[in-house]
Amino acid sequence: MFRIGTRGSQLATTQTGHVRAALAELGYDAELTIITTPGDKNMSPVERIGVGVFTQALREAMARGECDVAVHSFKDLPTARDDRFVLSTPAREDRREALIARDGLSLDELPPHATVGTSAPRRIAQLKALRPDLDIRPLRGNIDTRMGKVFSGELDAVVLAAAGLTRMGQLDRATELFDATRLMPAPAQGALAIECRADDDHAVQAIRALADQPTELCAAAERSVLATLEAGCTAPVAAHAEYSEGAVSLTAGVFALDGSAQLVRSASTAVAGMEDARTLGATVATELLEQGAAQLMAEE
Repeated sequence: MFRIGTRGSQLATTQTGHVRAALAELGYDAELTIITTPGDKNMSPVERIGVGVFTQALREAMARGECDVAVHSFKDLPTARDDRFVLSTPAREDRREALIARDGLSLDELPPHATVGTSAPRRIAQLKALRPDLDIRPLRGNIDTRMGKVFSGELDAVVLAAAGLTRMGQLDRATELFDATRLMPAPAQGALAIECRADDDHAVQAIRALADQPTELCAAAERSVLATLEAGCTAPVAAHAEYSEGAVSLTAGVFALDGSAQLVRSASTAVAGMEDARTLGATVATELLEQGAAQLMAEE
């Protein structure tokens, strides 16, 4: 019986439940083990309380033997490798960003100076570029809490990941789904990262059976952008990759927080494995750095 470590939020337990069900289909019994993380107690913006705030507690619990497997939202996982663990990524859910707005409005239909909730610098920067007039408000909490601020009239709209809405069966709440070329998602958005201890052969075999190669290659390319830029998961950096017929096409962007400037670069290459995908991400990130990405990320 595998013990799967997860945060206690409804979204976290729901997506971990999907992993448990997938393992069950392969003949592996598993149960959920709730691990409380500092990010669950501290409602400050994530960029203030630290990259990896949702994932480190899960990893340490796994290292102590309190659980055998951990499930993370891949976009929350630091890019630095941790050799204590083996990682597997199942097929990705919808990577797009979703708008939940009052009266069924789209972003372009929101009134002047509309209040929009999000704390992610990447989203803030791109929203400001699309609609400089918007009044962006900090936003934390679970999906229902965030959407509730729209339904109560406190905010005109919020921006959430479509993947979370889909996993919760609430994608129909979205009033607009943004094409990834218009509002670019976070690297590895929509993907789950399943980890186990590297010395647990039984668990390694189980989670690797869930792996989806196209998703893993695309996520590797996207996260390599972050690693090369030396940017955390809360930086105003976006990336999305597509896999087709043995090749990965990658687009990445870096944005000024006030929406005044952006750098976007794309490239594609044939990939034989993960290292090729990471090299692609590093190449695109290097081009961004050569164009001034570090200075853009440093501006506030």
